[in-house]
Amino acid sequence: MSKRLFDLFFAAAGLVVLTPLWLFIALWIKSDSPGPVFFRQERVGRFGRPFKIFKFRTMCLDAEAKGRQLTVGADPRITRSGAFLRKYKLDELPQLLNVVKGEMSLVGPRPEVPRYVSLYSDELRDVVLSVQPGITDYASIEYKDENVILGRAADPDRAYVEEILPVKLGYYVRYISERSFWVDLKLILATLVAIAGKR
Repeated sequence: MSKRLFDLFFAAAGLVVLTPLWLFIALWIKSDSPGPVFFRQERVGRFGRPFKIFKFRTMCLDAEAKGRQLTVGADPRITRSGAFLRKYKLDELPQLLNVVKGEMSLVGPRPEVPRYVSLYSDELRDVVLSVQPGITDYASIEYKDENVILGRAADPDRAYVEEILPVKLGYYVRYISERSFWVDLKLILATLVAIAGKR
């Protein structure tokens, strides 16, 4: 099975099976705070093409206008429902739509905002953007509590750029060099285990 068929099959199946959960989450978000159910943000995709990533909204309206793009520690912009959705990565579920649209894969380097992609070296940019970005990968598992880590930093933006991003890029390159059906399956299972470990 090709990677695209694998992605399309499991993303479509996930959308069907998870419909009741999506409806519950949508109602919870709407009852918890004013604003849309989904949050969309520009990310950089394969070959540098921009696209809008889907997430369940976990912050108050106009959150980006009220603070940094990074989410740090107990960010006051996060809603009550948003805190739960973030903890268990449920806010990422709408990215199955990006997978179906062909903008993302189930597994691949996480897509960054243009601001951080502009910091990649030319060589790294060519490598990292040579594949479809994904919902999960090695870096997503390693930094599953990234906002907590950044919450301890004196300067979160600097800590992300100088400490976390270089390590993430190393994981992205590792995935690209190792990628296969079995690696993708292993990373999907590892992601589910990591999320279950938070319960």
